[in-house]
Amino acid sequence: MAKRDAPPRWDRKMQQRLARGEAAALGELYDRFASLVHGLAHRVLGDERAADGITRDVFIHVWEHPDAYDPRQGPLRSWVATLTHRLAVQRLRATETAALAQAGHDSTEELERKVRHASVAARADYIVQSMPAPLRAALELAYFQRRDYRQTAADLGVTEDEARRRLRLGLQLLSTAHDAGAPGTPPGYGGAA
Repeated sequence: MAKRDAPPRWDRKMQQRLARGEAAALGELYDRFASLVHGLAHRVLGDERAADGITRDVFIHVWEHPDAYDPRQGPLRSWVATLTHRLAVQRLRATETAALAQAGHDSTEELERKVRHASVAARADYIVQSMPAPLRAALELAYFQRRDYRQTAADLGVTEDEARRRLRLGLQLLSTAHDAGAPGTPPGYGGAA
């Protein structure tokens, strides 16, 4: 893992290019992260059009405020995911608060439950998308195809011990989705990923 004082070169270069106003850099960033942004926004909001709006808002924010990203604080991917999550939760709170007010309810318990649920789901999605391919492949076989560790080992061409290790580590990573301190904290920008 890279040291915190030595951010990945691509992240530093991208931040510098964006700060110089290179439109091609924004296009490259969009190509790399648009599906992540849209997926996280959709997971939080559950609405395709709203996710499209958040995706647009995230890339507008990145374009207008490239200096808001500090490569020393963590990967650009985590910063973009955190920004996405923050904007999506703000949108969720605004739309749900408006819906509660229109219905004449003052209780915010249901809203907070929805926000927590959406935050955990979005964090789990981010974790799965970010984990190394071997771990993700083992989890996908076990979960979607209902394979046990022996079948997973055979399908992946690894030992049973290695399959168990991959499944255990993948599940440990996923279990951290519930460990987000405050509701609405996705993969941590600046360290807690």
